[in-house]
Amino acid sequence: MGLKEGTRASRLVKTAGLVSLVGIGATGCSTDEVLRFGWPVAVTPQAEKMRELWTWSVIAALVVGVIVWGLILWSVVFHRKKTEELPRQTAYNLPLEIVLIVVPTVIVAVLFYFTAITQNYVTDKSGKPDVNVDVIAFQWNWEFQYPDHKTEEGNAVSTVGTSGEVPIMVLPAGKRIQFTLRSTDVIHSFFVPEFHFKRDVFPHPEKNNQDNVFQIDQIDRPGAFVGRCAELCGSYHAVMNFEVRALEEADFEKYIELRKQVNQKTGKPFTTAEALSQVNCDKWCSPLATTTTPFNTDRTAREASGAGQK
Repeated sequence: MGLKEGTRASRLVKTAGLVSLVGIGATGCSTDEVLRFGWPVAVTPQAEKMRELWTWSVIAALVVGVIVWGLILWSVVFHRKKTEELPRQTAYNLPLEIVLIVVPTVIVAVLFYFTAITQNYVTDKSGKPDVNVDVIAFQWNWEFQYPDHKTEEGNAVSTVGTSGEVPIMVLPAGKRIQFTLRSTDVIHSFFVPEFHFKRDVFPHPEKNNQDNVFQIDQIDRPGAFVGRCAELCGSYHAVMNFEVRALEEADFEKYIELRKQVNQKTGKPFTTAEALSQVNCDKWCSPLATTTTPFNTDRTAREASGAGQK
């Protein structure tokens, strides 16, 4: 009887393992995709550190889960009720109780340690930034100011989103960047999925004792990355998007210099779209956002569902 049960359990374990392997293989995911467990590809060192913490936390949870599942399966197979006699009791088993206390404590302590290390790195802002950006959120769009760069009129270079144009925050790849966040009305949230990090954007952060500054070491590569508001902030929260456009350092310098100058054709400072067109760095200098599209917030521009139908 015992041999049959052992054979049955062995077959069950092998079948479960085979099903798991087939399930993973059938997804068509690469090893890197599997180890990210659904997280976007990181584009900053801080994001990669958080991805590593996430990966190893999930692996640790799976290891514990497999052990627990195995013990449950072992108990079900080998300790089924066969007679009316009670099985051997293990109450007041001191060694077992010590193990059940020490092991979870060690697991929690290790997770806490690596979480604290990662959090301290991600929130560190002791380095001197190469670029400063003031992020101003409002219902339902964004403004990005570069306080270290002034136009000929003495104003900070600024990009403001509209209902017809998604704002683009242009940044240099490979440079340390500091973001200062502020809202003009309700609470918003600054979120770029590839940063693996979001920060709430509060009105009057100084009065509310809010830490509204964070830094990233660099953006690892040129590219376009969608940004979103991740805090329910009103009717058009879902379309309060923006785009981070990372350029090579030389292209960014050309862009920021153009933004300081007056466009002779318009008599006004170069806009984001005009400056990107002038820099002309292939696909990363597209004058309009490529990761998201604008949304008309004019409530009178659309009819209710079924309106006008007979």
